Amino acid sequence: METKQDVKNQFGRSADSYVKSEIHRNGGDLNKLVEMACATGVEDVLDVATGGGHTANALAPLVRQVTAMDLTPEMLASAEKFIKGNGHSNVLFVEGDAEKMPFPDESFDMITCRIAPHHFPNITDFIKEVYRVLKPDGTFLLDDNVAPEDDMLDDFYNKVEKMRDYSHFRAWKKTEWLRMLELNGFEIQEFHRFEKRFEFENWCERMHLSGAEKETLNNLMLETPEKVKWKFRIQSNNNKIESFQGEALLLKAIKKGH
Repeated sequence: METKQDVKNQFGRSADSYVKSEIHRNGGDLNKLVEMACATGVEDVLDVATGGGHTANALAPLVRQVTAMDLTPEMLASAEKFIKGNGHSNVLFVEGDAEKMPFPDESFDMITCRIAPHHFPNITDFIKEVYRVLKPDGTFLLDDNVAPEDDMLDDFYNKVEKMRDYSHFRAWKKTEWLRMLELNGFEIQEFHRFEKRFEFENWCERMHLSGAEKETLNNLMLETPEKVKWKFRIQSNNNKIESFQGEALLLKAIKKGH
């Protein structure tokens, strides 16, 4: 599928920059996710779309074993180097698709997925797979960028993300996540919202944008209506965008149902 190949191409060439990325490495959401995991040391954990491996790395000392899965071989290699470099030997590295996971039913006590589902083209397939490979009463910790509830603001956010990164599929609304999870057998236990400040230059550089691509995005943000500028806290100086703000959802869901 073209979208999956887009993801592999994009992240294959950006793998090392994701390991080093401040927003992925040091976000306050990662500390909160680890706290919400309530790990006891006996869990088998799956980290879906592990990316730079930051979530798997943070959980490794607290659980029995982590399986770090990613669609992109270069990402897995970068994550493995990072995690093993930190001395963790209880992490397995598996190439796999979030929408068709290579694991038997009820394999894991806990599944995490951080800053990744906006790349998944078939989000319901992903949620069904999480449900399938989790043990009954297992924990799903989801952390991703979300779009505002207002359709105009939603369209703007997803448009700029897609322009910056062709492998972006959709950042979902908070209500869409709650609905999709509950309709697929999960109960939401805990829910947090995080603000995320993006430095424009760094945000563009991570995806290796050309000068012309950066200029197009810059102008789009400059010319957008005031309502949009306010919502995303778009900051500019001398007609150059300096930063803007998005939001992320972090939630804990438990596998219930039949």
